[in-house]
Parts: sequence; C-alpha cells; structure tokens
Amino acid sequence: MKGGLATAGVALAAGALTLNHALVGVFYDDGLYAGLGTALASGLGYVHPHLPGTPAAVHYPPLYPVVLAPLFGLFSVGSAALAAKLLNLLLAALSAALIAWHLMRTELLDPSAPHWLSPVLVAAAAVAIPVLATQSVLFAEPLFGVLLAAAVILADRGASPWVTGAVTALALLTRSIGVAAAAGIICFLASRRVPLRTLGAVLIPVTVAALAWGLWVVTHEQGIDPALALNYGSYGAILRQTGLSALGISAPDLPRPLEVLTLGWIPVPWIYHVLATAMLGVGLYGLALVSRRSAIGFTLIFYLLILAVWPYPPDRFLWAVLPWLAFAWSVGALALWRRWSRLRIPIALLAALLVGGYLHYEIRGFAGGWWGTQARAISANFAELLPVIADLPAGAVVATDDEALVWLYTRRQTVPFYLESYRRREVVRPTPAEHRAYLERMGVTHVLLASAASPSAGELRGLLGAYPAWLTGVYRWSGGRWLFALNRGK
Repeated sequence: MKGGLATAGVALAAGALTLNHALVGVFYDDGLYAGLGTALASGLGYVHPHLPGTPAAVHYPPLYPVVLAPLFGLFSVGSAALAAKLLNLLLAALSAALIAWHLMRTELLDPSAPHWLSPVLVAAAAVAIPVLATQSVLFAEPLFGVLLAAAVILADRGASPWVTGAVTALALLTRSIGVAAAAGIICFLASRRVPLRTLGAVLIPVTVAALAWGLWVVTHEQGIDPALALNYGSYGAILRQTGLSALGISAPDLPRPLEVLTLGWIPVPWIYHVLATAMLGVGLYGLALVSRRSAIGFTLIFYLLILAVWPYPPDRFLWAVLPWLAFAWSVGALALWRRWSRLRIPIALLAALLVGGYLHYEIRGFAGGWWGTQARAISANFAELLPVIADLPAGAVVATDDEALVWLYTRRQTVPFYLESYRRREVVRPTPAEHRAYLERMGVTHVLLASAASPSAGELRGLLGAYPAWLTGVYRWSGGRWLFALNRGK
C-alpha cells in the first residue's frame, strides 16, 4: 500500500505542474469531448452541438463526455475546463497507484526483484512528458487508465466475473480500443481454465455495452456528412475508405514513440537501430511472459495488434498504457538476466542506456515545460482571434481549424475547414470544386484561417485561385491570419 501511495504522490506532484488555463480544444479531441459534455448538460443529447444540424456523435464512446457533462453544465467553460483537468490529474494518480499496488502485492514483476522496483517503474512512466501532456488536456486517457487497471486487477484476483465484465465494459465505453481489454481478459481467464459460466459472466456486460454502442452508431452514422467521415464518422467509415490495403501500414511505426523517449539522444543511426531492435526484442519476450501471469499480457497483445493494423499514429495510444509496457519490458529483461548469464552484461548495458536516455529526455522536458508548449501557442493564437468571431451574427457558420474550440468560446456554429480522406493507402484532399460544394452544403458563411502555416492555408489558396470572387477578406490579423466572408452565387 505504501508503494502505491508513494507512486500516486509522485504522479500528483508532476501532474500539478501541468495544470493550465489553456483554451479547451487546442488538441482537437479535447474540444470535441467538451462539446459533447456541454450538449449532454444542455439536454441536447449525445450530439456535436457545434456542427450545423447537431448530428449525433458516433466516433467517440460516451462515458468520458458523460463524466464531463456536470462540470460543463454547472460552470463556465474556463472553470469547467480547470475542474476537468484536476479530475484528470486525480484519475492519472489513481491509475498509477492501482498499478503499483497490484504489481507489488502479486510480485508480478519478479519475486526476486527489489520490492521498490515496481513502484519506481510505474512512477517513472506516470511522469513521462508525453503522458503528462495527455492528462493536461481533456482527453479520456486518465479515465481509461483507471478502468483498465481495475479490470486487470479484478481478472487477476479472480474477483466476481460480473464486476470484472462491468468494469471492462466501462473501459470499452470510454475508448473503443478497450475491446482489447475485453479480448485479453477473456483469453487470460480461458488460459486459466475457468468454467464457461465465468467466461460468460465476464462477456455478457461487455457484449451488451458493445451492442448498445454499435446500435447507436449504426442508427446515427448517416447523419455525419461524408466529408467529415475521417474525424466524425464511425470506424467503419474509415475502413470503407481504406479497405484492407491500408491495414498494417502503422506497424513499422509502432515502436517509434518509445524509441524517441529512450533512445532519441543517440546520434549514430546504426547504433540507434541496433539498440531499438534489442529493446523491441526484450519487450516482446517480456510480453510473452506476462501473458502467463496477468490479464494485462493478452490485453497488451491485442492492444498492440490493433495499433499495428490501424491507419493512425500510435503515439497517444501508447502513452495510455505506458506503465504496463514498462512493466512488461522489465519482466523480459529480468528473465533474461536470470536465465542466461551470458546476457547479463548486454542486458545491463541496454537497461542503463534506456534509463539514461529517458532521464535525459525528462530533464529537458521538465526544464522546457514540453507538455504544454504546443497548447500554450495554440491557445494564445486563438485568444486573439475569438473576439472577432464572437462579434459575427448569431447565424454565422465558420469553417476553421479547431472548430470545437471556436464554438465553445463564441457559440458560433463551426465546421472543419481542412478536409482529408483515405483512398486505399493514399491520403487525399478535396479538389476546389469538392471543397466549395462541402462548404456550401454545410451553410458556411465565413472562413477563418487561424495560421498561415497550417495545412488549411494550402486548401484556402486552392479555393481562392479557383473562385477568386467567392471569398472576400473582412478581417486581417498579423502573421497572415484572415477572416473571409463567402459570397454565394459568385
């Protein structure tokens, strides 16, 4: 218990440094979560309130917006955001404490390992700069982390299968990738040869949650404009765009975030790749061993398989399970150290290099406040733009980057200006004619170019070149930022 409390204290102390007053929506998904919570609190239902027609949400499972709803119903946007960030901080600390306590109590790492090693590993992962960045905005990762830890602990302890299934179902309703926890826990319990009725009791709540969410998605996904399918549509819509050809394109990129965190300081490419390969090998070996000891083993296997085949960058998904990944790698390293004496020096050297690289990254990150650099810049930019948008007529519809952010602070309806989709493996952008048709279909009255360096600037230039009389600049800020009005019929 003391190790868990100490781990929570470290996570709280580091997390407190990240608390900020940055605008909600600087990382895109956080604005959408806040908008969904606001819609629920306002009685609109589970819809995107910023989009014209307020279509139902089908991309994000509902549990985290449900948690946010009371905050955004009771307080102003700024106060609700700060309260939600405090909640994320507490959830992240609770998740770290649960993992550390479970590893210590069960000696899952290695019975011969020092008792302090498990909480140190978990605490180090909990204060990694990328982890702090995800918990300092309104992301669902901290809530997912708590539910995942609770589900794994319940499964490992052989607790009530109904309770285990219910907690796993809540994880699934927080992040869709929670399906990996459901599959992992079922496989782990099956490997323990538990009775079929126990497996059924775990599976029933998960199945009910998956079917309920799936029915909602199937019923409402047609309300999402096809141009918005990538960010607002269901995952089925993404698969329809990519087909099977894009599955697996993320696999080579899967180890990259962890390599950057631990080996990014190495300037010689061949040394970097040799060490990265060795790190990956030890981690996979550890994962195989963990799958025999804990439900988190199979869960991580399914989790990583999903990331390997899904056409999205893996970074944010990996940070959500970083303490578990650090644990699995350490299991592999300790097992190799104990079983093969010839590997002791290479394993010790590899571990030293990884720890040194991690500390190097963390020291620079804490010194520079890396967790909030991007958020501060985006927030400062939009703070300058929002007053002008708020003065637009109440019926204005603005096409912009970070559209949920703009709606939260101005209550003017917004749509994304930048569009992209998949055509098999290829990422494609609309032609000027397709882009214009989309904007007119959505009833857009104004276009906001929030940054001259954003990809939106290129699409805007294409529209201006194709339809020079269609857009009129009505306000200009420094740095090439513009507000345009649409001239319909031109």
